[in-house]
Amino acid sequence: MNKMIDSCSEFFNLEQEEKRQYKGKHTLDPISCGTSVDASVTEVLFWRDYLRVLVHPEFHSPTKPSGFSEVLAEFTKAVRRVARDLLGGISESLGLDSSYIERAMNLDLSLQLLGANLYPPCPQPELAMGLPPHTDHGLLTVLVHNGVNGLQLQHKGMWVNTNIIPGVLFVHVGDHLEVLTNGKYKSVVHRAVVNNKSTRISIAMPHGPSLDTVVSPAAELLENGCPRANYTGMKYKDYLEIQHKSKLRGKTRLDLLKI
Repeated sequence: MNKMIDSCSEFFNLEQEEKRQYKGKHTLDPISCGTSVDASVTEVLFWRDYLRVLVHPEFHSPTKPSGFSEVLAEFTKAVRRVARDLLGGISESLGLDSSYIERAMNLDLSLQLLGANLYPPCPQPELAMGLPPHTDHGLLTVLVHNGVNGLQLQHKGMWVNTNIIPGVLFVHVGDHLEVLTNGKYKSVVHRAVVNNKSTRISIAMPHGPSLDTVVSPAAELLENGCPRANYTGMKYKDYLEIQHKSKLRGKTRLDLLKI
């Protein structure tokens, strides 16, 4: 875990010329990096640098810094196993077979991304934001960080600070687990705040179904007591396209799927 955080820090410290080749914009670009988010979409620039890498079902990696690819491959494979184990437990908690989500979401071809964020000290943190309020696509997001807190979760209309212990995996529910479970598990609205003293590095790893999977409420749940489906189905790839084009304003894209 620490090796992955250190490797991401080394990547952010590369010369701009070395990072320029990864100036992708789309969520599904194999590798992309940049500063803040797309101003044409958000209208406001946020205080962060980012690196986003597609690691499954096809593995990609920057060529620098030295050793980055090996650390990335080992770390994301281990985290992928954790996510699948958790999804097995969630399946059982719903009264389903432990392999239900794995089969229904075609996890052998699951989409796994690594999103590393660097939040430098900000002179006026009260006027800036690391990331605006949003929910994550996919089933689960696994997060680690360098010991500097800055993640806030929305709970009953209030923003709650998290105190994530270094060396611990922090996991929260994504949009598509909410859809699949017909709302039994809720996607988490969260944001990143900045400070004026310490650099924060966080690594978020969304785990989704395969891109071609149509995610809708599980029929087995609708047969076992749920009165009706609360969400309409949509192909995962199409949802990502909508997310990429929409503005980050705190509204979840799940509103588009709610019936």
